[in-house]
Amino acid sequence: MNSFWLYRLNLNFSTIPHQVGLSVGKIMTNYHQLLAYLELPWVHHLDMMNFPTSPNGLQHFIDVKHLFLLNNVILLVTIIPAVIFVVRLVRHQQSWMFIRTFQIAAVIPVLFGLIMLVNFNGFFIAFHKILFRNSDWLFDPQFDPVINVLPESFFAQCFIMAFGLFECVMIFGIVFGKHQLKMSTQ
Repeated sequence: MNSFWLYRLNLNFSTIPHQVGLSVGKIMTNYHQLLAYLELPWVHHLDMMNFPTSPNGLQHFIDVKHLFLLNNVILLVTIIPAVIFVVRLVRHQQSWMFIRTFQIAAVIPVLFGLIMLVNFNGFFIAFHKILFRNSDWLFDPQFDPVINVLPESFFAQCFIMAFGLFECVMIFGIVFGKHQLKMSTQ
């Protein structure tokens, strides 16, 4: 969601601006307003310049904001201990201990990717049913026109990018762990 460049590419190579009658710049301004609301704890009101929001749509964005903020808090609380732990493993040449964990975890994005490839819409619906307690995420374009500028293809690209980054980290962990194991046995 925070990949402004990816969203802008989607707008530049689509008919969305023409369909909604807004320039790419105005749509990007609204997108930045939405992301500021979702990501910044001190932004308490969703106010997109060109897109009114229904009560149900607003409730969905409130729920999304809570998930984003929870994610950010978990990151902030765990990043320092995680870095200390990883640095300690590397210094003591014990990163090989996670090779099997990384191998198992590397399968997850592949499985999700295959599911998305077969039926992204079904994957997207299941994702929302798991994360949200209501159906407020089912936007009616008449009442929540922002949905007209948030194409399903953009969300698919975001998932692909997230799974790809996760996969790269797992592969790096496997390769680095094997390299360290090889070096420690010589």
